[in-house]
Amino acid sequence: MIRYELLKNKPALMVCLTGLNGAAFMKLLPAFRAAYEADLERRDQQRTKRRERRRGGGQKGALPALEDKLVFILFYFRIYPVQMAQGFLFGMGQPQANEWIHRLTPILNQALGYQMQLPARERKGIEQILSEGRDLEFILDGTEHPIRRPANPQRQKDNYSGKKKRHTRQNNVISDKRTRKIKGLSQTVEGKRHDKQLADEQDLKFPPGSKLWKDTGFQGYEPPDVKTFQPTQKPKGRDLTPEEQATNTAISQHRIGVEHSIGGVKTFRIVHEVFRNLRAGFDDLVMETACGLHNLRCDHPLTA
Repeated sequence: MIRYELLKNKPALMVCLTGLNGAAFMKLLPAFRAAYEADLERRDQQRTKRRERRRGGGQKGALPALEDKLVFILFYFRIYPVQMAQGFLFGMGQPQANEWIHRLTPILNQALGYQMQLPARERKGIEQILSEGRDLEFILDGTEHPIRRPANPQRQKDNYSGKKKRHTRQNNVISDKRTRKIKGLSQTVEGKRHDKQLADEQDLKFPPGSKLWKDTGFQGYEPPDVKTFQPTQKPKGRDLTPEEQATNTAISQHRIGVEHSIGGVKTFRIVHEVFRNLRAGFDDLVMETACGLHNLRCDHPLTA
């Protein structure tokens, strides 16, 4: 069975199975403990009957140590196995694995919030965190993650992405060009929504004098008081001039940072593979949490 004691002295295996190195794991652990304790208190307050024994009494569960609980949920995010396999690897059945997954995911999210690693979600929060940046250079891009084909015909239509030729859910992300952290994350929306349409709906105000790098999916998106950089699309009937090609290459060299950021988020295969969890709102929670884990990894690079 997979346990923290098995991984703590095997750094390469720790990174492979959880996505975090030892330093990042230990940095996250106290916040995860605080979030877990807060969840226990909330559950006690919701009890309709008085607890008959002290907390932690009785038979030991499959994940007795807090470190093992953190490894369990990080492993699920990093590898994204089917729940039967997840349960087998941690010494429990599929129903119990399902219960732990949905219990620990919001706890992991809250722990990342304690660590100030989560991206801002609402307009005012995004604008505030952008204004606090050092260099005021940002990269805007859209990202999609595939989902199972919905059974409902209307949901099929809404979530079909013409760009990806499959059913997806979508977010816009704003990354800091210098740190490559995800600073802002839009709400998770249906795959047919266009990148620029989603950006227009957010109606963000970037800090005056800042620079924004974007791709051709945001053609016409020009926030006020911001200098934007966007590749030139190939005109119909003619090739790009050498000057336009050189400019596009230079812009792409700057924009590659957001691809690295999105790639860092999708290190956690739960937002890379076809999403199988059907609970309402869980896809949005998972995407936000994966961005927070990426931001934590930026503070504790694997080479450190």
